[in-house]
Amino acid sequence: MAALFQLALMAMLVARGPVPHVRLDAARLDSLRQASATARAAERADLATGPTSYLAAVQRVDFGVRSRLVVGSAADCDVRVDDPGMPPHALAVTVAADSFTVTALDTASFTWRHLAYREAHLGPAGIEFGRWSLRLSHQRYPAVIVFDPRSPRYSLDHGREYWPYDPAYRFRAPLRLAAHPDTVIILSTRGNERRALRVGWFDLEIAGRRCRLEANRLLEPGVDESAVNVFFRDATTGHESYPVGRYVDPEPAGDGYWIVDFNEAYNPACAFSPFYNCPLPPRANTLPVPVRAGEKDSHYAH
Repeated sequence: MAALFQLALMAMLVARGPVPHVRLDAARLDSLRQASATARAAERADLATGPTSYLAAVQRVDFGVRSRLVVGSAADCDVRVDDPGMPPHALAVTVAADSFTVTALDTASFTWRHLAYREAHLGPAGIEFGRWSLRLSHQRYPAVIVFDPRSPRYSLDHGREYWPYDPAYRFRAPLRLAAHPDTVIILSTRGNERRALRVGWFDLEIAGRRCRLEANRLLEPGVDESAVNVFFRDATTGHESYPVGRYVDPEPAGDGYWIVDFNEAYNPACAFSPFYNCPLPPRANTLPVPVRAGEKDSHYAH
């Protein structure tokens, strides 16, 4: 964090006013467009057939006041999967602080990172057993999400939609750090209050308008301490793009600068499935201009 702060201070000395978009030569623009097309094809394929596709999610159970959940087909299970292939009491998942303990019960073992276990102590992670996958979600509101490769929700797949790659929405900008980074509350789609660090701001010039975007880092288990996230809404929100808003993850570019590329803006998981808990953009990140870049609303949630 100290190194990041020093780099940002250096950038603040040389950067004044909102940053215009990056000027790209033809070769670099062609490379970015090809990379974007490849990534988008992979995202479409994963949604359609991926074993942990958003559409593969079939159930979510929050721990609430409980510390232990049992997954299985028996009537007394906390996470009941009514399928003849599911063991009566397959797994027990216990949460303590920022971690989970997973114990195999009626199932022979489970898999994490391609290795089989009877018991393991894990942070937020994904595990597999039988044909199912289980996401251990924390976010300081721990839950388990069940994925089934035979999920009926795959039938809802009709692709993902994106705007064409537009270099006018790619920026190389300094992160203007807050003198005293604040802990803020970010609301979520399931009504939870999630804690985040307000790291600073990006000042950008979008469509001729000065736009300031707050940069945050969720203070949750499993979140990279160097990550910077921008949750935003714009003039397309609720019309051409997802009504909740979209996310973009800036990438460090060196010397205190970051690449903020709205062509990589994406919809949160809750745009595709009711089994997720997604941050809502802060009010300060409502842009007065349309950002016709990145992912459109493909209308899975409504």
